[in-house]
Parts: sequence; C-alpha cells; structure tokens
Amino acid sequence: MPDTTYLTTDELAARIKYDVRTIRERLKDSVLLEGTHYVRPFGGRKILFVWEAIERDMRAMTGVDRMAIPMANGGVIHG
Repeated sequence: MPDTTYLTTDELAARIKYDVRTIRERLKDSVLLEGTHYVRPFGGRKILFVWEAIERDMRAMTGVDRMAIPMANGGVIHG
C-alpha cells in the first residue's frame, strides 16, 4: 500500500485521544479489525495500526444512525 501510515498503539491513542487500554481492550477486534485496521508484521506479536483505514472508517461512522443494526449485505435495520 503506497503512502500507508503505520502507528503503534501509543501513537494511535495520541491521535484519536483514546486511552491505550481502551484501544487494546474495547476497540481492537470489535471495531478495529485485523487485516483492515491493523497488521501484525512478519506474523509477530507487535501490532501496527493503519491510520488511513481507521481515519476513513471513523469519518464514515460519523453520520451513521446509532440505532441502526448493520446487515451482512451492507444495509441496515433501523431500531
């Protein structure tokens, strides 16, 4: 991926103003997905977050109805 910005958990926390522990325990693997929002270089334990994917999805979620339930086909059901 050209022009990809990789961030450590500490660097991501500083950018999005979240606690490091919140990223690790609440966001990772629920809204931040491996292969999309973060990678494990060389199959190791270290995690690097992909800033462009995170920024894109944060902006996309800004206008989403909080009561909407996402569906597999990309649609939503409004609750």
